[in-house]
Amino acid sequence: LHDFLQGDKLTLGICNGFQVLLKAGVIPGDSSQTDGGRAEKRTATLTWNDSGRFIDRWVHLRTAGSNNVFLRGITELDLPIAHAEGKLVVTEPAIVDEWRKHGQIGLCYAAMNGASSPGDPSAEPLSFPANPNGSVANIAGLGDRSGRAFGLMPHPERFMHRTQHPHWTRKSMPEEGAGLRIFRNAVEYFAA
Repeated sequence: LHDFLQGDKLTLGICNGFQVLLKAGVIPGDSSQTDGGRAEKRTATLTWNDSGRFIDRWVHLRTAGSNNVFLRGITELDLPIAHAEGKLVVTEPAIVDEWRKHGQIGLCYAAMNGASSPGDPSAEPLSFPANPNGSVANIAGLGDRSGRAFGLMPHPERFMHRTQHPHWTRKSMPEEGAGLRIFRNAVEYFAA
């Protein structure tokens, strides 16, 4: 795994995949890493949603100044979530500052009316349903410092075509669903 991550390759973890990448220390992949690629000390984890329940709904997201390959050209999008343990927590607030400084915060839950401060550690978490699980700094997706590994709780693979969006009959939207752009960015990374 360490050799794979050191190569010019991409790693994407969606929902449970994000949990695996986080618990394995691949993300955030900060300076607490050893030469073997495992974190000496965990600084963040995903835990139970504030509601204590499984949540299945659509959320609005904004990018947060990330350097991540998967998010190129994306500023905001709607995606579905489906999880019970999606609340991102940290051992201390300064960790979020470090992530922001290194462009690791990829996606943040946002209110549809524009009220949010993507990745701002001093910002109070948005209330339900905008931040459906109570994640610190409204974080929905996090990457490593290289920008080639990314984990997110929302499911981009569930929005590949406009007919998958719950408002597809009421809103004008392109045929291609917004989730497809995340995968297209991965392909385009290797085409460049």
